[in-house]
Amino acid sequence: MSSFKRSLLQLHLFVFLAGLTAPIGNLIQLNGLYLVFYRMLLTVIALFPIYIIHEQTNKVSFKDKGKLMLIGVLIAIHWVCFYGSIKLANVSIALVCISSVGIFTAILEPFIFKTKFIWNDIIIGLLSLIGILCIFQFDIHFRTGILVGLVSALFASIFTIINKRLTAQYTTQTIQTFEMFGGFGFLAMVILGINGYQQNTFVLPTQHDWFWLIILSLVCTVFANYLMLNALKKISAFTLNVSLNLEPVYGIIIAILLFQEHKQMGKGFYLGMVLIAISVLLQMIRVMRQQKSH
Repeated sequence: MSSFKRSLLQLHLFVFLAGLTAPIGNLIQLNGLYLVFYRMLLTVIALFPIYIIHEQTNKVSFKDKGKLMLIGVLIAIHWVCFYGSIKLANVSIALVCISSVGIFTAILEPFIFKTKFIWNDIIIGLLSLIGILCIFQFDIHFRTGILVGLVSALFASIFTIINKRLTAQYTTQTIQTFEMFGGFGFLAMVILGINGYQQNTFVLPTQHDWFWLIILSLVCTVFANYLMLNALKKISAFTLNVSLNLEPVYGIIIAILLFQEHKQMGKGFYLGMVLIAISVLLQMIRVMRQQKSH
């Protein structure tokens, strides 16, 4: 198997595991802020021993440590908004909103790296965005959840673009460790600030929540992000983000089976899903043609 095909396989396994994060998050009773806090805490605990083993051969400069931890803050905000969208709407709506990372990436990547716009990327990304707008227009009772979900997608696009430049310099374990530590530290300060201001007590997960948090952290975060960061070494950030449009497909199927969410959806949802599916298909065809021509 070629390295490119292996990267595509890793990419789609990552997307499937990413699709599991929303249904699992819905099973956890914590709000989005605490859910992500504990997810990142458990992830740091799992990753730190791996980082220590590789530390001698993979020294990270102080400046790059700061960059990685700052990306972790972006990831934390993305996750909090993502799970907030689930709580405000449902799993399916939150997952569909993630598909807008394609259009955000197509617009932001040229600005960040001072490169030319790729209009095919923008057109395909717009198709996904139109699909989301169809849902927004028809299913008006989900609008707040959709808006929060779009903010989540914006932050997902930003940290993926920035991550692209760092994957060539450091191991995936090192990148994950500092990013999760940065996100965890940021959320710890936010929670301490909120609790101090509102005089709230610190929320602890139930035994049921701990079980799903461990699955979410070890399988859907540590292992899934390892696959994603490896795939980024051969695949563009835009291809990754458009491929993530398959995440709603996997997640929605699971949500329908577990939570019967199809009973909540109107015609706008299904029209939007068709447009999103077409955008995924067009991008994957385009990527495979480009690879064959090289």
